[in-house]
Amino acid sequence: MPTLEIRRHSLRKNTGGSQLSQEGVELARRIGATMGPYDVVATSVVPRARETAVAMGFAVDQEVVTLGRDPGLYAEAEAALPERTPNPFLALAAAIDLGGAYHLYAHSIAALWRDLMTPLAADQSALVVGHSGELEAALVACVPDADYAEWGGFFGCCEGARLTFTNRFTEVEFLRLS
Repeated sequence: MPTLEIRRHSLRKNTGGSQLSQEGVELARRIGATMGPYDVVATSVVPRARETAVAMGFAVDQEVVTLGRDPGLYAEAEAALPERTPNPFLALAAAIDLGGAYHLYAHSIAALWRDLMTPLAADQSALVVGHSGELEAALVACVPDADYAEWGGFFGCCEGARLTFTNRFTEVEFLRLS
């Protein structure tokens, strides 16, 4: 069965901006040495995501736009306050279940992931490097019947999950650094 690995970008510069710090490059290199290979690598259009994939040792095949523009999306996300709860995946699931802008956002990213996976053969895999918040929301959308209370907190830098795909996403293995 094809697999999808999703990872949050590495550490960015303290001075702001969108590029990785030197520590972020080194972390991505260490993590990348234990990953892959991948048949498809996709990142968000934000430079730190591409830089993470390259520092991990993987050429980027495509960039995807995952940034939301709908003000309702941000209002719904803020109302859910997932970063302030001990079970952020439960809060994300509740926000998605409302069926509004956040639901559409999470499911649109999940659809991008399905589009990456559909042409892959059983022994192939893909890597997506993205951002905190979007990865977790899409993961909830991909696995709607999971026990989110067991999933822990938001992904830290270079953390993520590996999903099995059989015309839909089935199994989830979390890839935490500590």
